[in-house]
Amino acid sequence: MAETVTAKLLDYPRNAWYVAAWDHEVGRKQILSRTVAGRPLALYRTEDGRPVALADACWHRLAPLSQGVLVGADGIRCPYHGITYDSRGRCTSMPAQETINPSALVPSFPVVDRYRYLWVWVGDAALADPDLIPDMHQMTDPAWTGDGLTIEAPCNYQLILDNLMDLTHEEFVHSSSIGQKELSESDFITSHTDTTVTVERWMLDIEAPPFWRKNMRDKFPDFEGRVDRWQIIHYEAPSTICIDVGVAKAGTGAPEGDRSQGVNGYVMNTISPETDRTSHYFWSFQRNYRLESQLITTQLRDGVHGVFGEDEAMLTAQQQAIDANPDYEFYSLNIDTGGMWVRKLLERMLESEGRERSTLGPVRSTGPAPLAPLTPLAG
Repeated sequence: MAETVTAKLLDYPRNAWYVAAWDHEVGRKQILSRTVAGRPLALYRTEDGRPVALADACWHRLAPLSQGVLVGADGIRCPYHGITYDSRGRCTSMPAQETINPSALVPSFPVVDRYRYLWVWVGDAALADPDLIPDMHQMTDPAWTGDGLTIEAPCNYQLILDNLMDLTHEEFVHSSSIGQKELSESDFITSHTDTTVTVERWMLDIEAPPFWRKNMRDKFPDFEGRVDRWQIIHYEAPSTICIDVGVAKAGTGAPEGDRSQGVNGYVMNTISPETDRTSHYFWSFQRNYRLESQLITTQLRDGVHGVFGEDEAMLTAQQQAIDANPDYEFYSLNIDTGGMWVRKLLERMLESEGRERSTLGPVRSTGPAPLAPLTPLAG
């Protein structure tokens, strides 16, 4: 069979919604500096609470506005020469002269407050449709509760997507918490649309790993026995992955839709590339049981944080190995099918922007068969 060649690591699309911050990180006390998809941003809120995302560079001498101060109802003042801009990025005051230069403005980016996050669009503002924000409704749905953190990951965002699209690594990287041999032994089903990829895996009548055994006992204190376990990975382009996970008492109907005898969580992940070698990784673990318990919320957040710390160590080492061996190639196996579809969607997004696909060389596939052609993206 001929090998399938795609990009080893991809550039990041800019015509897309990325999370710039948790909603609580951005307020009136200080201006937040954060780079998203290569664009340095100054983030703050107006007096009425509306989020603002301006380019973090003054029109005059490119001094970072994030080091300035907020003035008036919606303004921001440069720390260097005191030039002031409104929330649209238009200059409203030049202390050194009375006449304001009509070209004095800084780019203002569309920003939306949704699902406990601030989403920003750093590409063509005319294309910034809020309806395109990925669905993360479990973050604010009253039927769910949970908490999360941010990982400043020293790696390309594509490595994080690869990690989340193939969870068989849990057997080896997370052997003391959520890993078990059935992950590699079980079959999975991959499907896709022109903006999503789904990988579904069920493991029936197995022993519960430590993480899930504890969670079963949080809901069913006397729980003993075997479980049916599921992992349903749902990717939305360009970089949001929500994973439906859980276990139920074996043989009680979970595969058919009855999860009442189990515990169900959603691992909410959205990754914002910073540079080609650094990423902001926002995550939360949401659950639909024992909603009243702050103790369980904190324990789950801390437990998942520990698991993700193991991922971060591996991803850091992987990025270092890629940088040290730029002439080496990636090879893909059948377990990488979901990740390969993700690459195809990202390649299509980059093509639509007229931008370069690859940043770090080729990857060759040794999987069972080449992927079928992808349905063209709308528009």
